[in-house]
Amino acid sequence: MTRAPAHPEPTTRAEAEAWFLAHGLPYFVDDTREQVRRRLARGRLLLVAGVGLILAVPAGVGVGWWVATSTKEQSGVSAGISVGVTVLLLVAAVYAGRALKFHVIGKWALRHSLASLELLFPLATRAMPMLLLFVTFLFINTEVWMIASALDGGILWGAVMMFAGVATGFLLVRLSEEVDRLDDEVGRDELGDRADIVGLQRTNLMLVLLITQAFQVLLLALAVFVFFVIFGAIVMDETVLIKWIDEGESLTYPWGFELISLELVQVSVFLAAFSGLYFAVFAVTDETYRREFFTEVLGELEQALKVRVKYLSRG
Repeated sequence: MTRAPAHPEPTTRAEAEAWFLAHGLPYFVDDTREQVRRRLARGRLLLVAGVGLILAVPAGVGVGWWVATSTKEQSGVSAGISVGVTVLLLVAAVYAGRALKFHVIGKWALRHSLASLELLFPLATRAMPMLLLFVTFLFINTEVWMIASALDGGILWGAVMMFAGVATGFLLVRLSEEVDRLDDEVGRDELGDRADIVGLQRTNLMLVLLITQAFQVLLLALAVFVFFVIFGAIVMDETVLIKWIDEGESLTYPWGFELISLELVQVSVFLAAFSGLYFAVFAVTDETYRREFFTEVLGELEQALKVRVKYLSRG
């Protein structure tokens, strides 16, 4: 696969800054990078953490108390912890989205992900057969239904966040290696020492790659979730499931129609989250996908570094 054709390069400093913002690279702009560096100061981050705790603790305690009193079970503790952690993460996401320009990075990464969907389908055809064979075996396994259907909402959401955290950590390690490799391949003879990517600019490239990969993994995980909900609604017999999970006389149908049970949704969510972790690992270890995906990224990176060198020369 050849590199993506380069777009016309900017000729002035203002055009270069506009080009960086349009391509999800706000940290390559000097003023924006200094602004972000100030917003990452310890005092500012402690303030954000304090605001997050002020919102998260009451939310977690309130939800935990409500669940405990309404269900008369101990699930209120897990629900409260999950809600509290989620609120804390949302506060961090809102701050990062506006103050740290994550919305600029995410907007470009989302567009790039949609434009690169043709790379996703070959990946899915290589990953899905073995994955579906494995998770379908789990889907019709008594123990999986007993465990996943018994999880309350808080613990299930915590498990999903754990899978997402492990996948993110793995992607960060592998994508960091890819950035180093790409940095070594972008025409060092032509660009010289100014081609080196360090600090927040390196973080910017990592975030672009991470969000792009995360969006693709999310799409595949959602596809697995939909598949199992439909598959389970068609082929899984209610009387058999009741025996498997020892649920009494019937399953739980909170949506008002006896087609998709709560237990089916919980099992599908659990397996979809596991599949997302599998996709994340497969995407950065599959040589064909890596070669195609990062060849395209290499063209974007090389153009970005050329624009950066010219931008710095006009500083």
